[in-house]
Amino acid sequence: MGLAWVTGAGKGIGKSVTLELVRRGWKVVASARTGSDLIELAKEAANIGGIVIPMPLDITLRQSVGDVVNSIEDEIGPIDLAILNAGTYVRFGVDDFTAEAVEQQFNINVMGTVNCLAPVLTHMRVRSSGHVAVVSSLTAYRGLPLASAYGASKAALTNMCEALKSELDPLGIDLTVIHPGFVKTPLTDENEFPMPFLVGSDDAARRIVDGLERRKFEIIFPRRFAYLLKLARILPYGLYFAITRRLLRP
Repeated sequence: MGLAWVTGAGKGIGKSVTLELVRRGWKVVASARTGSDLIELAKEAANIGGIVIPMPLDITLRQSVGDVVNSIEDEIGPIDLAILNAGTYVRFGVDDFTAEAVEQQFNINVMGTVNCLAPVLTHMRVRSSGHVAVVSSLTAYRGLPLASAYGASKAALTNMCEALKSELDPLGIDLTVIHPGFVKTPLTDENEFPMPFLVGSDDAARRIVDGLERRKFEIIFPRRFAYLLKLARILPYGLYFAITRRLLRP
């Protein structure tokens, strides 16, 4: 298949996507902050006959990210597929709304992704080929209570991908934005509220890789939840806020 680079590969969606790629014949460079998670992931991949190369990384460190991308390209091979999955989610309401709290999520979810995307595109543009997938969220569709920072950060990623798509097409570079709903991961395990249409991480990984193989621009799941949120985008504000206020009732 080729060489893939997956960020946020130590747990959750990133780990499951990495193993799904390995099952389909990809060689994967896996990055995450926790090296021990990556070592365990490499062992799991070896058990199913695959190759995962651990490369620990903090995506908020721009120079380090550039060095890692250059190292992959120079020492391992050209990155055919980059899945920029690393991110964070901290749920808070207006009582805890501070510049620092918002900045933390934007630094990781937006600028961390940009730190990865920029050097990857530099290499892909030279050879006029490659595929980049950015993991956003269904919360990018419209503002939801208690997700002001997270939703805004994911909306920024979606908007950025929409803007770049038409520019990258003539350069031979495919771009995909992934909009998952609720996926069972260590992050969502901490949620104390109902999560409709919850999807397992292995199921999510299969849906993601299936969509990538079809070179789709947008990958969404679960579909019923996604279409409900897509519909919410066209509701007038009065009706939309009447619905979201109900979500805050104890």
